[in-house]
Amino acid sequence: MNDQTTPAPKPARPKPGERRLQILQTLAAMLQEPGGDRVTTAALAGRLQVSEAALYRHFASKAQMFEGLIEFIESTIFGLINQITTQQEDGLRQLRDIVAMLLSFAEKNPGMTRVLIGDALVTEDDRLQDRINQLIDRIEASLKQAFRVTVAQGRLPQDTDAAARAGIVLAYVLGRWLRFAKSGFRRSPGDLFDQQAPFLIA
Repeated sequence: MNDQTTPAPKPARPKPGERRLQILQTLAAMLQEPGGDRVTTAALAGRLQVSEAALYRHFASKAQMFEGLIEFIESTIFGLINQITTQQEDGLRQLRDIVAMLLSFAEKNPGMTRVLIGDALVTEDDRLQDRINQLIDRIEASLKQAFRVTVAQGRLPQDTDAAARAGIVLAYVLGRWLRFAKSGFRRSPGDLFDQQAPFLIA
């Protein structure tokens, strides 16, 4: 009988798509840590226990990593907005559900909240902040459309300025995101929303 033990198989290496996702998840996690003002590629590689060169096999630059996070934010938020507007015909309910979703998304994704408010992008490529600005503009356009639906349904006066009302609601959401991030993620962005919603939307 052979007494030699069979060597343990080496763990499977992550597939390229899995490694990319792992890098983005780790970047988002590091952004929500105390004192995580600026995440370096060296620190990110260290957390993943790989070389910086290994990171660049999946992303051409650090900016591209942040673009990956922004793409996730965009696809998630606008996928949910489309779901809300498709399933909920009532305009006022659409508005309430969209705002509640935006606050909930931030609470569930603290690191990405720092990307949304631009806090994590201060020292990064300017085009990243441009992408976020475009994303925020799209959110405002979605709110404006929901206000128009509400007016068309007779739930708000015909002379309601949809653009002005959407701007107020957007400012509220941005303020809640900012407060959440600046509190070290201790102040829930959804605090008192149920009480405040009638003043914002009705």
